[in-house]
Amino acid sequence: MSNWEEIEIGKAIQFNPPERIGKGKIAKKIPMDRLTAFEKKIKGFEFSEYNAGPKFRNGDTLVAKITPCLENGKTAQVDILDENEVAFGSSEFIVLRETDRTINDFIFYLAKSPAFRRRAIGCMEGTSGRKRVNENALKLQVLPIPDKNTQHKIANVLSALDAKIELNNRINAELEAMAKTLYDYWFVQFEFPDADGKPYKSSGGRMVWNEGLKREVPEGWENAELQDIANITMGQSPPGESYNEEGEGIFFFQGCTDFGSRYPTVRQFTTSPTRYAREGDILLSVRAPVGTLNIAKNNCCIGRGLAALNSKDDCIPYLFGVMVNLKQIFDRRNVDGTTFGSITKDDLFSLPVIRPDKSTLLNFNSILYPMFQKQNTLELENQTLTELRDWLLPMLMNGQVKASEL
Repeated sequence: MSNWEEIEIGKAIQFNPPERIGKGKIAKKIPMDRLTAFEKKIKGFEFSEYNAGPKFRNGDTLVAKITPCLENGKTAQVDILDENEVAFGSSEFIVLRETDRTINDFIFYLAKSPAFRRRAIGCMEGTSGRKRVNENALKLQVLPIPDKNTQHKIANVLSALDAKIELNNRINAELEAMAKTLYDYWFVQFEFPDADGKPYKSSGGRMVWNEGLKREVPEGWENAELQDIANITMGQSPPGESYNEEGEGIFFFQGCTDFGSRYPTVRQFTTSPTRYAREGDILLSVRAPVGTLNIAKNNCCIGRGLAALNSKDDCIPYLFGVMVNLKQIFDRRNVDGTTFGSITKDDLFSLPVIRPDKSTLLNFNSILYPMFQKQNTLELENQTLTELRDWLLPMLMNGQVKASEL
C-alpha cells in the first residue's frame, strides 16, 4: 500500500463547503427522505424558501449524521442540479467535497465504507434516541487514503456495478408502469381486446349492470371477494426467543420493515416457524403502512404484520395488479385522513374485486407473465450485484483488493 497515506479525514475531505444562497431565495431542497441506504442516486427534490441548512453542488456527497439514519447507511451523491447550481438540504446532512488529495466519486464510496461509518458513529453525541455526529471530532479521525489515480480506479469499479443496478432499476420501473397501464386499460376501463382485436368497451362490447360492484362490467364478468381469486395466509409471529440473525432455521419477515423494491432483504430467521409464504407468493403488509407489496424470493415464515397471497386462477400478474390497485385505494384513504393502522383477516378476505372471464385472464397472463418474470430476474440480478459491491467496498477501501486486479 505504498500509494496510500494514513491521514485525518478533515485534511483529505472538505466538510460543508461554503456556498451562498440568499435568505428567502427559492431553491432546490433535498430532504432526508430523498436519500436511501441502497441507491447512489437521490430520489428527487422539492423547491423551498431557503432559511438554513447545508448547501451543495453536483458531485458532493450527502451523509446523514443523525440516529438512526447514519446507522442505516443513508448516503447519496448529488447529481440532479444544473451546472453551477447550488441547492440545500436537511440540517442533519454532512456535505463532503473533494480537495486536492481526493476526488468526489471516491469520497462517496469512502463515506459508504464500514471504516468511515465506524468512525462517524464513534463521534456521535447526545441522547440515545437522537444522537448526532460531532463533525469536528470526525475530521480528526484517521483513514487510509490512496493517491488520486488509485481513487479513480476504485470508484470506476464500484460505479460500474452501481450503473448496472441503476439500469436494471430503470427497466423495472418501465415494466412496472407498462403493467399498471395495461391492467388499468383491461380491468378498469374494460378496453381489453375483443374477438376482433379491438378495444372491448369502445367498440360496442356488451356491458351489464353489476349490483355488487355498483357499476357496469363486461358481460360474463362477476363481482367477487379477494378470497375468491387468491389463496390468503395471514401471518402469525413465532416465539420471540426463536428469532436470530445467525441463519438458524427459516427466513422470517415480521412486517414490511425489510421490504425492498420487489424482494425483501433477509435479516432475521426463526427456528420455530408458524405461518408460511411460498416462493413466488405476494407479500402484503397488513399493518401500517397497509398495502405495501413485495414478493417472496424463497419459502419463508411470515409474522403478524404480513399476509401471503397466490392466485387461484394461476394468473399471478392479474392478482399483483389487483393488489397494486387496492394499495392505491388504501393510500387515498390515508391522504383523506382515514389512516389504516391495520386490516383484519375478515376485511382482507372480503375486499371486493372484479373477476374477469377465464379467456381474458389467460390472454392477460400470456402478455404480462414474461414481463413479470423479467422484473423478478432483474431484481435478483440487482441483489447479486449489490452483494458483490458491498463485499468489494471495504476490501478496496483498505487495499486488500486492488482495483487493477479486477
